[in-house]
Amino acid sequence: MTSVCGHVFSIDFEAQFNNWDKTDPAELFSAGTVKDEANPKMHMRKHLKTESASCDELVLWLDCDREGENICFEVMSCIPHIRGNNVRRAHFSAITDKDIKKAMANLGSPNKLESLAVDARQELDLRIGCAFTRFQTKFFQGQYGDLDSNCISYGPCQTPTLGFCVERHDQITKFKPEKFWRMSLAVQTENSGNLYADWQRGRIFDQGVANMLHGKIKNIKSAVVQSVSKKAKAKQRPVALNTVELLRVCSAKLGIGPAQAMVSAERLYTQGYISYPRTETTSYSENFDFRPVISMLQHSTPHSIAAQELMKSSPNPRKGEDKGDHPPITPQRNCSETEVGGEAYRVYNYVASHFLASLMKDYKYEQTEITVKVGNEVFHLTANREKEKGYALALTNVGVEESVLPDVQKGKLKLDG
Repeated sequence: MTSVCGHVFSIDFEAQFNNWDKTDPAELFSAGTVKDEANPKMHMRKHLKTESASCDELVLWLDCDREGENICFEVMSCIPHIRGNNVRRAHFSAITDKDIKKAMANLGSPNKLESLAVDARQELDLRIGCAFTRFQTKFFQGQYGDLDSNCISYGPCQTPTLGFCVERHDQITKFKPEKFWRMSLAVQTENSGNLYADWQRGRIFDQGVANMLHGKIKNIKSAVVQSVSKKAKAKQRPVALNTVELLRVCSAKLGIGPAQAMVSAERLYTQGYISYPRTETTSYSENFDFRPVISMLQHSTPHSIAAQELMKSSPNPRKGEDKGDHPPITPQRNCSETEVGGEAYRVYNYVASHFLASLMKDYKYEQTEITVKVGNEVFHLTANREKEKGYALALTNVGVEESVLPDVQKGKLKLDG
């Protein structure tokens, strides 16, 4: 058994097209291309040939996506003496005993069409990226003598990403804060102290108008309760975890930047604690066996209560999207902080918590709203009361803040102060 380090080969133009001064950028759309070793110093082609010299069968264990399929054929090109039925492909999504044994027992064949799709994408990236990079670099250097860059690069991915960043930067720099005024009605309750009712008008950006409206009602000593309503509400459990959601939560709630979160997630994967962390899919496969994972988490202190609750009922996942790449991110075995370190442990804990939450019932609560009218101004008092914890047993920060409204009926209400 051996390994490669990413792609074995990379694509480039034939040597005569690499001179910027002698080649018109437009020529790059029809220029000849060649493939050579991506990392020549690693001597990967020689390594594969040497290691396979005494072998007559090849089993390919590359990632189960298009890029992995392409690397399969790159490896095969380095081992020309093994062909046909002696080349087989393992399909797996996690490096647990169960997944590895299942993949080995169900070997298939590498997919040539998926590999060719990657070849086409690589060639498009090369031609478009190089042609536009050369064109705009020469154009802007001719326009601006003080250009502080030797290369103004263009890429199908980096250019729209740059557009998002510039758009957001412009929004921030052009933003001008404005003062606003609003009114709130304080209602004293026995259990919750003061509750503040929201003004139906929201914000007023004209101080004169705000003062005028306040002046009309500030001395009124009674209000009218227009309505008292109670509604059953729910927060939906999350769909299965994909990469984007993991990085979003790590950045927004765990204080871990996306790059570092990905490093931690990949280390957890290679050590066998979680499944492959690069996926767009948010739907579990129909034959996913939830019980062993839930049972395992019963013995993990942060997750034991939620896991034990789930063991009493049937897993109830929401239907997400199957993008056809890799399964959602799930825990594979129990993990402790001493084994992986604090930051990686926090990432693991979230993966485990999200997994359990995605299988539990929705969080249910009751919302009470009282509409009060003072003069011509309308205010809304809202309070929430938890009815069923549901997935909040696993993700503890999703519950509502509970409060109790005064017991009032429709009609007049005396105001104090």
